[in-house]
Parts: sequence; structure tokens; C-alpha cells
Amino acid sequence: MFYLGAGTSGRLGVLDASECPPTYGVPATLVMGIMAGGDEALRTGTEDAEDDPEGGWRDLQEHGVTTQDMVIGIAASGSTPYVAGALMRCRQEGIVTGCIVNNPGSRVAAQADFRIEVITGPEFVTGSTRMKSGTAQKMVLNMISTAVMIRLGRVYDNRMVHMQISNDKLLDRGVNMLMERSGLTDYATAKACLLQYGSVQAALDNLKR
Repeated sequence: MFYLGAGTSGRLGVLDASECPPTYGVPATLVMGIMAGGDEALRTGTEDAEDDPEGGWRDLQEHGVTTQDMVIGIAASGSTPYVAGALMRCRQEGIVTGCIVNNPGSRVAAQADFRIEVITGPEFVTGSTRMKSGTAQKMVLNMISTAVMIRLGRVYDNRMVHMQISNDKLLDRGVNMLMERSGLTDYATAKACLLQYGSVQAALDNLKR
């Protein structure tokens, strides 16, 4: 699944995609965020990059997009050429498309097989879409990625059983999950088991054998 956007919308897509590997233990290539101007644009504004209607498709090709993927365009205005052009080309190539926009009846939505139009109205600071529009987009992105990961079996009950054990806080959280689900009562034993297998789910699977 690809998120594609420019400016604030692009940054939010990259943010949501980057949370998936540590939270759900999936490869970094499963959910990818692409923004106009590339990684440099995450910190430095390169707003003119959004005006290239061919740029989004070029960037998707560089990341190996295929008909097995889905591309979700994110654009507050719904008119960003970088996003609209990419979705149009995706549809021509038989790639499933979706969108998150904040205006009704937009160019971007017209190129999306699955449309999410969150009509947020005028911004408090006119034209600054990082406010109402950006907040709404972030919430929708959270819902999409969370629902996808649940459907893929990366969540047990409401537990992040595939999360990466990358710091002491997450290690402790994982040990407690493992003790709760496995019946292990000794913290040190559960910790050793978790460290051996790398994730709560892997430890649970091996304990059942």
C-alpha cells in the first residue's frame, strides 16, 4: 500500500507508513509513504514539486509499484497535480486507487476507486492545510493502517503482538503481554522467551508446540 501526497499531506502519509513496522512488525515495504520532492521535502519545503503531474507516477515506478498494490492519494485541496496525475496513471495501469481529500467533487477523487472525502471547511489560517485538514487526514490514515493490520492478523485481541522489541519500555510491555497470554508466571522466564523469539506472537507460537 502506497500513500502519495505533497506538503503536509505527503508528510502525514510518510509518518503513518513509518509507524507500521515498529508497531506491527511488518516489512518497511508493506506500507510506504511517498511525497513530492522526496525525503528532503520532509524537513525542507519544496512545494513546487507538487505541480508536476508526472512526478507521482515516476516516484511510484521507482518504488516498484505493481497491480498487486494499492495507491492512496492524499490532498487537502483535491487538486494537487502530483497526486491527481499519479492516480490517473495508476487506473490506466490497472492499479487500485483510493484518496483522502478535504473538498467535495475534486480532481483527485475523480481518479480514485475508493474515495474518502472529509469536508473540513475553511482553515483558521487561510490556506494552512496542516490544521483542520491535516488533523482529519491523520485520523483517517490511522484508521486505514490500523484496520489493514488487524485484517492481516498483526493484532491479537487489541494487543500489538508483532511489535518490534526495540527498547526497554516495549520489552516490558511485551513480557507482560506474554505472561498474560501464555500462563507464564515468572517475569524472568517470560523475558528470556520473548528475547529468544523476538515477538510476543512468535513466543506464543513456540510455547504451544
